[in-house]
Amino acid sequence: MSTALSTTDAEAFADQVRTFLAANTTAGKGRNIDAARDFQGRLADAGLAGIPYPSEYGGAGLTLEHEKVFRQVAQEFPMMTGELVISHGMCLPVLNEFGTDEQKRKYMPDNIAARTIWCQMFSEPGAGSDVASLQMRAERDGDEWILNGQKVWTTLAHVSDYGIVIARTDPDQPKHAGISMFIVDLRADGVEIRPIHQIDGGSHFNEVFFTDVRVPAADLLGEMNNGWRQATAMLMYERVAIGSIGAGKVAQPMYDMLVKWARQSGAIDDAVVRDELMQMYIMESTKSMVAMRSRAEMKAGKAPGPGGSLGKLYSSIIARRFREIAQNIAGPASVAWEGTDSAEELLSSTMLNSLQAGIAGGTDEIQRNIIGDRVLGLPRDISVDRDVAFKDLRVGTQR
Repeated sequence: MSTALSTTDAEAFADQVRTFLAANTTAGKGRNIDAARDFQGRLADAGLAGIPYPSEYGGAGLTLEHEKVFRQVAQEFPMMTGELVISHGMCLPVLNEFGTDEQKRKYMPDNIAARTIWCQMFSEPGAGSDVASLQMRAERDGDEWILNGQKVWTTLAHVSDYGIVIARTDPDQPKHAGISMFIVDLRADGVEIRPIHQIDGGSHFNEVFFTDVRVPAADLLGEMNNGWRQATAMLMYERVAIGSIGAGKVAQPMYDMLVKWARQSGAIDDAVVRDELMQMYIMESTKSMVAMRSRAEMKAGKAPGPGGSLGKLYSSIIARRFREIAQNIAGPASVAWEGTDSAEELLSSTMLNSLQAGIAGGTDEIQRNIIGDRVLGLPRDISVDRDVAFKDLRVGTQR
């Protein structure tokens, strides 16, 4: 649909969303995958999941105006779907953009309702920021592809049902070519998932090993050997998803957390601390407006572009500033907590998880290169391997 919402219809829809969220959200459940699945299922039953996606693919069949209203109202309530950002913010739009009609009908309804969880599988031990150096192989065997290789830092692979994987299908082509994208059932024979234990006590990331994993030819996603274009699109969706979390209105969640701790510790009376708090307020307000602009461009039908790196980079800068201020205000409570103090645990987990902000979804250096090259139009770095067959390159662990 593309019909604009009238003011009356927008208010009625906002009331519908508000009533649902008031009855179905619970504070402190944002990082619980089971709670996210349950909430999303109820959202789908209420006709409020996958708002802009067609109903034949499991969506609500509404407009991007409806989605904007939903986001605005949702910011009044606890976030319940933090663990679905990859599944819904990255995998779902890629399925919608590049999937065949058959793939969309088969996979999108379960994704939208969180009956299945999806993950992105790009990084490898020798291909992190330089994803195009990936060495995972996919070889055709009749009506199947056989995948061999390793992925690493795969978020939520251990609880996911499917992964969107890129693998090398033609090593005779340059490294940015000869790559294809696949839908992989993570319960298939030959898939081994090993959780990586993190500093905050969790295991959000994983190593995933593929040994002769057979994938139906029908699960090739998009064009064969054109996977880099599709991967780039997915990375753009990723940066918008990360950089515009909660982009329904201007908000300052980290500022609110810091103010609470400053008042509790008495640091709020320090003029320097108040100045730092206002810096955080301004930075988060600016980020919100950048994110809202990105969402507005998507609402107008524009696919995510390199501008999404602005929000992603700024999120990392804010996370770094948050760490500095939190340590000054809360002291040891900013990195460790005792017992069951949920406020201390929230602050500490936010603090510790902020360390990944400058890496996940592309490092700060990569974001700056993208902004310089594709947003500002500055000269690109020299690329000496542009026309060299991948098999002849000494990249990653290929020596």
